[in-house]
Amino acid sequence: MTTEYQDIVGVLITWTTYGTWLPGDARGWREKRRGNQAPDPELEAECREKMKFDPVLLSPHDRATVEFACREHCEHRKWLLHAVNARSNHVHVVVLANAQPKTIRDQLKANCTTHLRSQPIPLICKRTWTKGGDCEVLFNDESLQNAIEYTLNAQD
Repeated sequence: MTTEYQDIVGVLITWTTYGTWLPGDARGWREKRRGNQAPDPELEAECREKMKFDPVLLSPHDRATVEFACREHCEHRKWLLHAVNARSNHVHVVVLANAQPKTIRDQLKANCTTHLRSQPIPLICKRTWTKGGDCEVLFNDESLQNAIEYTLNAQD
């Protein structure tokens, strides 16, 4: 890990399934380098019209597969996985790893896709995930505990 990340205690990583949380969404949304944004129904409709594929929702079986894939990848890489929670339209992971946060996120997403496509009832779609995802670097134990609590217990 580079020196700018050597004092971190973890990273809260969130990514969404394709087409289920668009820019402008009524729940709010995040824009790269600009943070949280207010709902914008016109923008959401415009983005929905531009979608090339159907939205992707994870079944309970898919969600279990995603969580297994995250655990397996973290174990293989010797990363410390604090929490993982796959929902129908997004995934949260709290992890400490010797890699850049975006690298961690991208490796986890790729491994999840591989597992989803090779499970007994495969999830086959052109795009499983939206591009990117959110990586929140955690610098103290309180922020780490809050991220773990949010990941495990604050999802509906």
